[in-house]
Amino acid sequence: MSSTSRGRRSTISTIGAVAATGLLLAACSPAGNGGGDSTTSGGGDSTSGSSEKTTVTFRLWDEAAATAYETSFAEFEKEHTDIDVEIEVVPWANYWEALPLDISSGEMADIYWTNTSNFGRFADNGDLLDITATLGDDHDEWSQAVVDLYTRDGKLWGVPQLQDGIALFYNKTIVDEAGIDPTTLKWDPTGANDTLLPALQAVTRDANGNAPTDAAFDINNVAVWGLNAQADLQAIWGPFVGSNGGVYQDGDELALDSPENVETFQYLVDLINTHKVAPPAADTAANGDLSREYFVQGKLAFFQSGQYSLPAMADIGESFEWGIVPAIEGPAGRVTLVNGIVAAGNAKTENLEATTTVLQWLGSDAGQIALAESGAAFPAALGAQQAYVDYWTEQGVDVTALQEATQAESIPAPVGPNIQAGFGEIGPFFEEMFQGRLPVAEALAQATAAGNAAING
Repeated sequence: MSSTSRGRRSTISTIGAVAATGLLLAACSPAGNGGGDSTTSGGGDSTSGSSEKTTVTFRLWDEAAATAYETSFAEFEKEHTDIDVEIEVVPWANYWEALPLDISSGEMADIYWTNTSNFGRFADNGDLLDITATLGDDHDEWSQAVVDLYTRDGKLWGVPQLQDGIALFYNKTIVDEAGIDPTTLKWDPTGANDTLLPALQAVTRDANGNAPTDAAFDINNVAVWGLNAQADLQAIWGPFVGSNGGVYQDGDELALDSPENVETFQYLVDLINTHKVAPPAADTAANGDLSREYFVQGKLAFFQSGQYSLPAMADIGESFEWGIVPAIEGPAGRVTLVNGIVAAGNAKTENLEATTTVLQWLGSDAGQIALAESGAAFPAALGAQQAYVDYWTEQGVDVTALQEATQAESIPAPVGPNIQAGFGEIGPFFEEMFQGRLPVAEALAQATAAGNAAING
């Protein structure tokens, strides 16, 4: 088994990085086709060390996960001495540009990671193995949420690998001092049952100790912000939309401009621009990781995010106590956004038998246990999930809320063959809206029209 690395992402987000605008779970990159030092050529037959061995190539974008997979495949190769699995790491910045080019040229790996925003077009084009037919029902139990995300036209188009739910990280030192119970936070656009805004006003302070409700509050010198109320689909506005009884997709099209969604986005935009309890939208748009950095530095009291943010919490050290509770409740209840990654099989592989064998391993508890035991990702194989919980327990972190979020009521991640194109069009409208330069209703209407024009174009 060998591994070829083509770079490192600045953060470990195994479920998919948010685009620069924070709007989408996957984004096309203007980068080239990856370049780098890969020694593999994708789907053709190849050998590794012996002509009796078949090499199966496996591509993904995350180096931390790749290290765990190295451990997993080492165990696999003990049982399957005739198969060598070669890992390719293509950095996120190049991944989605390189993938369709390599598929069309016949140079794509036998198995590769894909996400909800991109798999639809490959499935519809006949590029993916139908896992329903390839593996059948004889496999370990998988997360139903991930299975549902990747089921299209009654067929499953990838082997579930990992998943994220959304929960609320909180600075226990700040929150306890303010006398707030983070499990009771609820947002309400009418204000009648809203406990979130008062809590955020109680913890937000400038360098002189002024609250945002004080006339002397200095917006340019804030010591602690309240919440990461930014244009982040996975962690913020997706769950907020769901917890107000809304949706942002109708079939394969966008449905952003409903009355419920206008209420939701108005609430979020007001947290930033009216109530000043969240970092400025211009700052979080320029640096999608800024809120997480603020939380780690003790400059953000509440940080709604997923499992992908856990590794960064190691930088907190002994600076302050922190914990994780369920996501913020809304008028329609507590709704999270569950996202997942699958290992897709290349329909044009010339190593179908060996590729199927590797896919079976990737879908097994044994195949995913290395991901869990290293803390690299929350596995989609249910039998491997406790090992992930145990890993973080040993680090002194209770991840119960994150674990439960993957099984709780949720709003789906973006899906559809052209959803990538649709989300590519809405960014400018969201930027203007979150920065308070375009009215919410107008921005959502324009974003929906532009996005659907791209989807249907």
